[in-house]
Amino acid sequence: MSLGYAEKLSYREDVGTVGMSEIFDSPHVLHQKIKKLALMIQKSKHLVVFTGAGISTSCGIPDFRGPKGVWTLQREGKGVPEASLPFHRAMPSMTHMALVELEKAGLLKEKLAELHGNSFREICSKCGTIGLKKTSKSCSDVKCGAKLKDTVLDWEDVLPPTEMNAAEKHCRMADIVLCLGTSLQITPACNLPLKSLRGGGKIVIVNLQQTPKDKKPSLVIRGLVHKVIAGVMHYLNLRIPPYVRVDLFQIIFTEFQAFSERKYAKWSLKVTSVHGERAPLPFIISVEAQLDSLNHDKNVVIQKLRDVAIQDQCCGQVSVVERKICSYPKKETTVYAIATNLIGYGGSLPSSQLPLESKYNLAKRHQDMNATEVPMKKLKAH
Repeated sequence: MSLGYAEKLSYREDVGTVGMSEIFDSPHVLHQKIKKLALMIQKSKHLVVFTGAGISTSCGIPDFRGPKGVWTLQREGKGVPEASLPFHRAMPSMTHMALVELEKAGLLKEKLAELHGNSFREICSKCGTIGLKKTSKSCSDVKCGAKLKDTVLDWEDVLPPTEMNAAEKHCRMADIVLCLGTSLQITPACNLPLKSLRGGGKIVIVNLQQTPKDKKPSLVIRGLVHKVIAGVMHYLNLRIPPYVRVDLFQIIFTEFQAFSERKYAKWSLKVTSVHGERAPLPFIISVEAQLDSLNHDKNVVIQKLRDVAIQDQCCGQVSVVERKICSYPKKETTVYAIATNLIGYGGSLPSSQLPLESKYNLAKRHQDMNATEVPMKKLKAH
């Protein structure tokens, strides 16, 4: 998220310490620390994870203060670095999906508090409706129509109270706060993990660079975040789930005039993104539009798409999720959900059945991420 986030911030000379050298634990020490962390998590009653840009570097997205980070290169006069893939097509890393599984397993208590905002979200200042970026700049609620507000926080902005209060509450309750891929330099957020110490909790830091808080934790691990997490999941006997991306598009059928005697009609057919007619649809190969049944439960439809994509080991599955009909002029808008990408992490076997060396010798994709992107079958929307 670093690139999209950095582009939205005003210029600031002092962004903290940048460009520090990276430190790596030896393989033996790293192995022992990973095993210790897994045991700590297994025994924990209230685990909270505090994340930074370092959990996305395995996806090809630069961090902020690493040797080739955004702020590091800017200070050297080199400008913003380029990602290895378009930002809008970035996928979750192994770490992201491992955290999903830890939450499902009941080990991770705090689901999500986006303290510094989200580059892909806007919020209506009037009714709170949230939409993706690149949409129209007004609320989609026809009864509202107010202007949307960027949710990315600039340097001087106050942290959102809802997210901040939730994060502080869980850190106070935590017996372990696991800090992943963060330099712990930006206040006041960087002080949140310390709140666990007052109640007897412990802090664990996984980061390649030194941080100002390195004297506080019970354990400091110098290793690539995704490799550390892969090892932890192995010892916890938990499988890192695959990621299935689902996108939405719509087909708009408009009938302007019917000529019953001559047996033909004047009509138009538009295929557009649900986020605006100018938004790109690179995942569409072909479309065949015809009457189809409708499942009104959008969440059920999308979950079924994900399940089928994982089962078939390919994507391109399509289902109708919504249909709107306007009487005059006669217009029918059908919204489809499509599984557009499927990425597996570490193969289909549970991590406990993988060879031990697979935890550390992961397949190369977007630098060091152990992920396999499966092909997409020809797409047809019926």
